Amino acid sequence: MPHIALPEGLPGISAGFAFRPETARPMRELAHILLHQPNSLTPGERELIATYVSSENDCYFCQTSHGAAAACHLGNAETVKQVKTDFLNAPISPKLKALLAIAAKVQKGGRSVTAEDVAAARRQGATDHEIHDTVLIAAAFCMYNRYVDGLDTWQPRDESMYAEMGRHLAESGYLKPSR
Repeated sequence: MPHIALPEGLPGISAGFAFRPETARPMRELAHILLHQPNSLTPGERELIATYVSSENDCYFCQTSHGAAAACHLGNAETVKQVKTDFLNAPISPKLKALLAIAAKVQKGGRSVTAEDVAAARRQGATDHEIHDTVLIAAAFCMYNRYVDGLDTWQPRDESMYAEMGRHLAESGYLKPSR
């Protein structure tokens, strides 16, 4: 049961967004820019970063919905599962592994990121833009995860609902609510 009177029947972040639409707009815009707009990292790679951070934060709603979006982009749900449990041995690029290592450090605390972490990502071909966006995705998803869980939002366990949500996010992005 949510800690405050959120609109009923809306899962996860959707309930918080409906409760305060004026804060939802910039939060949706940020997610759309980071995860959906053109970038040198693919949408699937960026969704994997969001999924991984959400998994590390143990936010069921975010790791499941963004994992479903990543699976839609990648055409492979197994890779998403592997990234969540052991990204170093997942079938992803060395560059994405280096960026996920940075995201993991941001999830623990921004000051945990070292110059060596950044140098390792650069050695794998990461650009400053990609390193920036990785840090911002990780930081933003710490906020989104804490928003969802801090309100104790309703987080259904129906995987088909998340699959549909993931398709919507992958196809349409973050500016409009899911159907």
